[in-house]
Amino acid sequence: MDPGGTVGGSVIVGVDGSASSLAAVEAAAREARLRTAALRVVHAFLWPAMHVPLGPSPVGPPEGGIRNMVDRLVAEAVERARAAAPEVEVSHTVVTGEPLTVLEAQSRAADLVVVGSRGMGGFVGLMVGSTAVHLAAHARCPVLVVREEARVDGPVVVGVDGSPAGDRAVEFAFQEAELHRTTLVALHAWTTWNAPLPAPQDPSEPYANPVEALGQEEQRLLSEALAGHQKRHPDVAVEHEAVQGPTREALIEASRTARLVVVGARGRGGFTGLLLGSVSQALLHHAHCPVAVVRGAAARH
Repeated sequence: MDPGGTVGGSVIVGVDGSASSLAAVEAAAREARLRTAALRVVHAFLWPAMHVPLGPSPVGPPEGGIRNMVDRLVAEAVERARAAAPEVEVSHTVVTGEPLTVLEAQSRAADLVVVGSRGMGGFVGLMVGSTAVHLAAHARCPVLVVREEARVDGPVVVGVDGSPAGDRAVEFAFQEAELHRTTLVALHAWTTWNAPLPAPQDPSEPYANPVEALGQEEQRLLSEALAGHQKRHPDVAVEHEAVQGPTREALIEASRTARLVVVGARGRGGFTGLLLGSVSQALLHHAHCPVAVVRGAAARH
């Protein structure tokens, strides 16, 4: 059993035998192919730590037992990965430990970690697995959560709020749009509650119409947040969308026609102590396409 060492320049995918994790394997293989990166299939094997017998039962078939079951599910995942991207180098490892701990450790030297939105441990009524949510909050690299079958067309959509944490998500979104050779939709949503009203240029003049003034100010914020990234990625076509309304609803609606939505783990409305913001959590639960969550200082480029 592998001790859990990680490799650089790699895409990691967590598997548990569920349909959701197999969809994640195929998405991870495609991401590895685009990055010319290696793919590592990882299974967190919790049972040995609980001192559960791993071999077949004395009264059961020789191919039974937990360890044989794990070997089969990992082999199926590897087969899926190689079928989705035959040119990608695929390795696999089974690491003793709890899934979040194992995948967080693997993320320390990875370019991307991919997981399904629901695993074998999911409960009826829960729309996204706890491992996906917690990993998005703790991973040391961007996390791609595969919610539904990925579209082969459509733009990459990124939520832009002008915060330092959000800036890293914007850079990741530009990279994804460049890799997929598709359009990037930069969406900035604002309301009169979360946007400061700009003062008039002449202090002697009254404030302009609040909604009109705010709209102009938010358009400026969006343009400034994208300017440096556009210079680094001149081949990416970018659509600017500054819309009045709640951020969560705007991004969920945009996800209906997107191939990927990218958000920061926390934005300018975040509170100290919260590891995952309300917008990113809402996308993980309700988006209609895969969601990438990019943490702030921990994100690798």
